[in-house]
Amino acid sequence: MKKHSARVVPLASDHVSEQNSPVSDGTSRSSVTRCKPGANCPSSHSGISRQLSPLSVTEDSSAPILELQNRGSSGVCGHRVERQNRSDDGTQTHSENSSQENRIKARCLSCTSMVLKGIWGLLIILSVSSSWVGTTQIVKITYKNFYCPFFMTWFSTNWNIMFFPVYYSGHLATAQEKQSPMKKFRECSRIFGEDGLTLKLFLKRTAPFSILWTLTNYLYLLALKKLTATDVSALFCCNKAFVFLLSWIVLKDRFMGVRIVAAIMAITGIVMMAYADNFHADSIVGVAFAVGSASTSALYKVLFKMFLGSANFGEAAHFVSTLGFFNLIFISFTPVILYFTKVEHWSSFAALPWGCLCGMAGLWLAFNILVNVGVVLTYPILISIGTVLSVPGNAAVDLLKQEVIFNVVRLAATIIICIGFLLMLLPEEWDEITLRFINSLKEKKSEEHMDDVTDPSVHLRGRGRANGTVSIPLA
Repeated sequence: MKKHSARVVPLASDHVSEQNSPVSDGTSRSSVTRCKPGANCPSSHSGISRQLSPLSVTEDSSAPILELQNRGSSGVCGHRVERQNRSDDGTQTHSENSSQENRIKARCLSCTSMVLKGIWGLLIILSVSSSWVGTTQIVKITYKNFYCPFFMTWFSTNWNIMFFPVYYSGHLATAQEKQSPMKKFRECSRIFGEDGLTLKLFLKRTAPFSILWTLTNYLYLLALKKLTATDVSALFCCNKAFVFLLSWIVLKDRFMGVRIVAAIMAITGIVMMAYADNFHADSIVGVAFAVGSASTSALYKVLFKMFLGSANFGEAAHFVSTLGFFNLIFISFTPVILYFTKVEHWSSFAALPWGCLCGMAGLWLAFNILVNVGVVLTYPILISIGTVLSVPGNAAVDLLKQEVIFNVVRLAATIIICIGFLLMLLPEEWDEITLRFINSLKEKKSEEHMDDVTDPSVHLRGRGRANGTVSIPLA
């Protein structure tokens, strides 16, 4: 019995060739004519004309071959379109997912930055208020054994020289591209002009600000001799109102009614503070010293804005260090004169309370650094809040030390001054922001009301679907 050998017909993957390659097994030969889809074929056996040998087995397998060929030729476009649609849908879905992920990441980053700013702001508030309270209380302690307010002012101002080295140390620790000290010094000296710091600008720009700086601190220390730390810190908060008045008059800043009210409240608090001790001589003099310190501080800030404009952290560090150098070079003769005229005299340098003096100067320097660092790390308004929180901080310390007795007038004056200070912190567009906030609340309430109105229609729709019908609510 003879064994029959089967012939295999090769098929294309995605297309059908219109010409056949002859396949032979040595004994028989057949030809297959493939017709195009949709055309009329001459043969009755599925549209194929064949010539078969008696030993051929392709007759049994010809139908499946033709079926595959017809499917391949007729469905190639459909498969390609379907694949293209799937790829387009996949690309669109992937782009939507990526954009949604980017939006989520952006929101997370913004929330994280806000949280970090809030944390830094809380730390800065506590640090600013505690450093200012510590400075004031150390001055009061130093006055028990040593009363030389100008020498203390001069000594603490000399510590400002270390401001720029502290800033440069932070630059080396945090910056990716580190600069040399001289290059950084020249870069920060642009606050004085395009030419940097020259001898003429050093004398012209530094002298008035150094005098105002010294007067502010000296008057503040004189007031602490006459009044309690709570009263002096509360009166010093009036400098915000004086800054507004001077800016309105000199810099022609925008007029704001709420800040006028705050200024009136500050003046009212000053008068009530003087009245708290029945207009005693020491009380009136102390109030005058504290108000003078606040006034010179306000004048310093307004002149700085007028002549030097705004400054970044590096430029502020450079400027404060320059003030320290000017104080060391040109104002050192003043405490020497006061010493020899015995206005401010001490027995020997060994008798000086160096611990209290260094603690006062260090906390004063820390306060100035924190005020400038806080503007970079967090919101500037938080620095002002830290300053006004020194009032209750000093009040708590004074109560613990039993150095102050709060009567109604003094307490009311302190509260009025603090409220006026907080009113000064309102932004210029506070009324527009308030109106926008109220409108947003109204819109949210209207949306909630609309949701409550549409809730019954949702229940009706669900009930209709459960019963096999769909109810469409009317608009």
